[in-house]
Amino acid sequence: MECLSACGFEPLYVEKTSGDDLWYYNNQYDADIVKEMAQIRINTSGGRMGQLIKNELIDILNPSGAPKGSEYFLKINAPTASTVQQALRDDITATREKVTYRVSYELWSNKKGKLLSASSSTILSYDLLDNPYSTTMDKKKIKKDGAKIIANDIALRIGAYFHSQKSQTDNPHEP
Repeated sequence: MECLSACGFEPLYVEKTSGDDLWYYNNQYDADIVKEMAQIRINTSGGRMGQLIKNELIDILNPSGAPKGSEYFLKINAPTASTVQQALRDDITATREKVTYRVSYELWSNKKGKLLSASSSTILSYDLLDNPYSTTMDKKKIKKDGAKIIANDIALRIGAYFHSQKSQTDNPHEP
């Protein structure tokens, strides 16, 4: 843990347990950040991929259900997907495709306005098989996997934001 604090890294979901500004993993989670994140209402657009990302975020941020009278609003813009064919055969047909999913989002507070604006992306690939059904199922699987990866990234960044705000409140003299 000494290296982490010396390098400037701090765990997100733990409490300070001593007065010397060091963070410890004593299985004491910082419930304040989790409570803040649970107050986020999620809105998305963008068809099936947007809905998959929203569902994953609900599972991460609001496992007890949608907040009533939420303090925060997460706006997820329509995700984009770009596909590139890879691993070409001699007849120039592809045997593999790579898909890049990108999404931008904004976190808003009812009291303070826009708090955070960022984007997240992931790159996944799948084989183009002789059986069209198998290829279709692979495409559906990477869409679900991509939504999960993006949702985890968004939740981590929001957690980091709330952690940085809490750290600034706890240590107002730090830069």
